[in-house]
Amino acid sequence: MRRHEVHEVTDQGHGRPPEAALITIGAFARLSRLSAKALRRYDELGLLEPALVDPVNGYRYYDPAQARTARLVAWLRRIGMPLARITEVIALDDGAAAAAIRAYWAQVEAETAARRDLAAFLIDQLSTEEAMTQVGTLGIRYAARTETGAVRETNQDAAYAGARLLAVADGFGAGGAGASAAAIDALKPVARGAVPAAELLNLLHDAAEQAARAVRDAVAGSAGSGAPDESGTTLTALMWTGAQLGLVHIGDSRAYLLRGGELFRITHDHSLVQSMIDDGSLTEEEAVSHPQRALLLKALGGGPSGSGPDLDVRDARPGDRYLLCSDGLSAVVAGTELARVLAGADGPGTAVRELLGLAAAAGAPDNVACAVADVVAL
Repeated sequence: MRRHEVHEVTDQGHGRPPEAALITIGAFARLSRLSAKALRRYDELGLLEPALVDPVNGYRYYDPAQARTARLVAWLRRIGMPLARITEVIALDDGAAAAAIRAYWAQVEAETAARRDLAAFLIDQLSTEEAMTQVGTLGIRYAARTETGAVRETNQDAAYAGARLLAVADGFGAGGAGASAAAIDALKPVARGAVPAAELLNLLHDAAEQAARAVRDAVAGSAGSGAPDESGTTLTALMWTGAQLGLVHIGDSRAYLLRGGELFRITHDHSLVQSMIDDGSLTEEEAVSHPQRALLLKALGGGPSGSGPDLDVRDARPGDRYLLCSDGLSAVVAGTELARVLAGADGPGTAVRELLGLAAAAGAPDNVACAVADVVAL
């Protein structure tokens, strides 16, 4: 509700609202079950402005109908929702507000799970009595490739495979191609050289920050040629240290692990439909045809925002096969087919070719990026 100034004052100099239905901040505090201090703070933050403010003495007056919004703001603050997001939610109708809160909480739970995994890793590393030195006993064989697909005119996906880095990125917006390339290029120098296991988390953090800066610079640099601010990219990357690997992930590109004949997805999509799957409002089958299945909640660049990429550290084993891919593959090829090809291919190059063939057979409606790596004993 917009704030209006009160131009009438009594002979006592105290403001009096012309609308009899409006009430003082004290009465509204009792009605909304919030303190006057909290209401003044919400006003200062622009979350809940009074209906009327006396221009002489600054007395605030509220419409009783604002009590519902006031309580909603308080509840959203209690669950930790950022102020900017609360402002967006309270402007929505009930159905849209419920969906927005659902998506936010699914994001919180996913980020909490990622932090829990990192905490477990740190506890394990700090509890061991063994020297924290990394012995390079494992290596990788790898292959990567991208395809424009059958529908898109340009390719905004990027893929890279090297001795210490495997990465895919899916750009979006007018500057998407530059954003995806910049994200991966920023990781290459960080991934050079052996890294002790105890330093891997620091390496991942630095890599994520460098990638984010590179994408922002790439998007800003292309804005003059017509690229909108919402250009950006997903990023999913694995960095090897010898017997462990670090994962950097943001967006809806994916990483899979084939181990012991079973395929495991090791990333969590930062998308609206994934948040709806997480909270039970959408099934996996329904998500495939959902009209907003491409809507991201997190990405690098000037578009979707949120906290930074997920970071994780995993143990590598000889015989492991990793797949990183954009949604141009995962959205059109079933997990059972991915598992079949990965389990049967005689090497990373063969696996990449066959997986891209599956995307083509499914119509290839989007760009496709694919990288495969096998962990081998040295």
